[in-house]
This record gives sequence, structure tokens and C-alpha cells, in this order.
Amino acid sequence: MSSALRFFSNAGIWLGWGFVASSLAGAPIAPATVPDTLDLATAIGFALDNNYAIRQARERIKQQDGVVVEVASRTIPTVAAGAAYQLNEREISSGFPASNQLWQINLTASQALYSGGGVESAVKSSKLGREAAVLDLQAVINDALFQVRTAFYSVLLAREQIKVQESNLQLLEQQLKMASDRFEAGTVSSFEKLRAEVAIANAKVPLITARNTYRLAIETLRQALGFSANTPETSRKVPDFLGSLEFSPQNFDLQAAFDSARAQRPDLERIAKLADARAEGVTTARANLYPNLSAFGGWTLRKGLGNNFADSNHGWQIGLQSQWNVFDARATQGRVAQAKSALEQTRLTLGEARLAVDIEVRRAHSQWQQATELADASARVVEQATESVRLANARYSAGSSTQLEVLSSQVDLTTARTNQIQAYYAYNVAVAALRKATGLTDEFVKK
Repeated sequence: MSSALRFFSNAGIWLGWGFVASSLAGAPIAPATVPDTLDLATAIGFALDNNYAIRQARERIKQQDGVVVEVASRTIPTVAAGAAYQLNEREISSGFPASNQLWQINLTASQALYSGGGVESAVKSSKLGREAAVLDLQAVINDALFQVRTAFYSVLLAREQIKVQESNLQLLEQQLKMASDRFEAGTVSSFEKLRAEVAIANAKVPLITARNTYRLAIETLRQALGFSANTPETSRKVPDFLGSLEFSPQNFDLQAAFDSARAQRPDLERIAKLADARAEGVTTARANLYPNLSAFGGWTLRKGLGNNFADSNHGWQIGLQSQWNVFDARATQGRVAQAKSALEQTRLTLGEARLAVDIEVRRAHSQWQQATELADASARVVEQATESVRLANARYSAGSSTQLEVLSSQVDLTTARTNQIQAYYAYNVAVAALRKATGLTDEFVKK
């Protein structure tokens, strides 16, 4: 078992929302209040214990544990006890002298000695199924934490879009003040003042939209986290989201990404385990072609000649029991054919999954390349647009530029800032998607 799986199975981490995370099999503890601040690491930690997909995957492991216990029970002795008592009219009684009572007590132990390999293969299959469930949990965790990251980045993006629109509105308000002052001084017409007022009215629409996008992004994050508390306090309070969309260039080699995905993707390992379990299923089905043998022993008490319980007959018994279905109308051959087909289908599923992973890695790598180029270019554009606004305002103040040039430069700056934060968002999401595609666990998950 990998170090990541050992972490998922045994460790707890401090989540920062006022409680300690439970272990893999433990029940999550719901937070009572919305925190004052929330960073990405805390959000990741919270999702590990509360995301519903992760919790369901944990339960599937518990279910498979039960299957292992059930199947393994066939390898150890079983003990059964039984008792019967009967009272009837003497006229329908048998024996001599006729008795209207009958009782019997049995205590029997049995142990399977030979089953044609069916029991052993069934146990191996159940254990492989349990290992597949653990790998499924890791795959679900990787997917869920990627969704948390994307949702958290979306919150940061929406917050930055609000700042960009607010900054744009402030620039337009300054432009309106300047146009109003010049109108009062009689140096410009009322048309320029009216144009500045219209620009401010138009700028309020994307600001309103950005604020609503921010609220919706928070709800998407809440769903990804599994934060289900819905009280008057939690519905009103919004934490201060810590962090920003940064551009920190990283290098990813395509061939290394392929190799990592093939070696570490838990979903591929899970299907491989299921294929091994299906192979054991063929052995289990074929075991019905062979005889089985079991040993038994026990103690029996039966009613004697009289109706006195103390006169009952009792004693020990021991023996062997075997059964061989010499001809079962080819039912076993049918089950073997089904098991072989299920095995081949799983192998085909594994081949299809490997192809899908290769394509996912290539697409994620391509998206990362595009995002890197856009993020790098956007930074230079913002610098140029900021300088353009400064020069346009200076020229307008000196009377050597028109209001249209100032408004155009401000629109260009807003567009450049919007493109920059979107490029930074796309880059961070692309890095997270490429890491997930290569089978790497989230960097905030302790190994």
C-alpha cells in the first residue's frame, strides 16, 4: 500500500474549522459555524472528511470488508446448534410404547477440507475487491479535491473580477469629476459630461454581475466541501477567503507525465485489481466440476423410550461428507463461460481506461502549455494598458486629448486586467488538472 493510501487509511489532520478530522473509517464531525477566514489548505482538509463522494467511497470499503469476512468464514470451522420438541395426540404416535412427546438436541461442527479451489479463489477475489475499493477511494479523493481546488480558484477569480470592475468604476468616476470640473469652467460641452455619466452607468452592470458570480462561486465551493449546515448564521456569514491567483511557472515533461499516470493513477490500478478478482472468479466457477469434502462432528440428544427427559439417549458422532455433481446439465460450464467473459470485459475496460488516461494527460498538458503562454503574455499587456491610461489622462488634463481616447484606454485596461486574472485562473486550474491526470495527490495532503 502506498504512503498516500496509508495516510488516507490511518491519519487525521487538523482542519482549522474548529475540529479534528476523523480517521478514514470514522464519521465526520460537522462544523458548527462558518470560519472567519478560509484558505485553500483548510478547504482541502475539510473536504477530506466531509465531501459526500469521499464519504460514500469510505462506506464502500466497509462494505467490502464485510464481504471479505463473509467469504473467509468458509475457511474456518462452523458450529451449529439445533433443538426440537413435539407434542401430539397419543393416537397418532409411533413406537412402542406409544408416546405423545418427541425431543432432540443437536450440536454439530463442520469444516470444509476440499472444494476444488473454490473457497481459496473466492477469498482471494474478495481481498482483491477490497484493495480495489481502497484504490477507488484514492481516485475519488483525487477527483473531489480537484473540484475543491477549482471551486476555490473560482471564488478567488470572482473576487478579483469584482476588484477589477470596482477599479474601473473608480477610474470612470474620476473621469466624470474631471469632465464636470471642465464643464463648470466652460472648457468642454455638456456632451462630455453626459458621456462620462453613461460610461459609469454601463460600468455598474458588469460589477453587479461580478458580485453575483462571486456569490454563486461560494455556493459551488460549499457543495464541493460538503458543508451542509444551513442556519441563519451560516446563510449570512461569508468567510474571508485567503490567497490570490498567482502565476508561478512550472515545468512538466509530457513523457514523464505519461509514465507517472500509468504507474500512479488509482483508477487504473483499481481496474487491474478487479481483473485479477475476475480471474479468481473463473477458478471459483470451475470448482463445481470437482467433488467437495468436509468433516463434521457433534453431539446429539434424543428422546428415549419414556417421557422422562433424564432417560434421553445421547452421544457423539464424527464423520466425512462429500458431494460431487457428476452431471449438472452443464450449469457449471455456463457459469465458467460467464466468468471468463466477465474477465475479458474487465481487461478490455482496463485497455480503454489506459487509452482514456493517455488522452487526458495529453489534453491536460496541452491546456497547461496554452495557459502558461496566456498568463505570461497577459502580465505585459496590463503594464502597457496601465501606462496608456496614465498618458491618456495626462493628455486630457493638458487639453491635448479627447475624452474618447481616455475612455478607450480605460476600457483596454479593464479588458487587460480581466484577461490577466482569467489567465492566472486558467493556469492554476491547468496545473491542478495535469497533476490529477498524472495520478499525483493534492500537494496539501500529507504523505
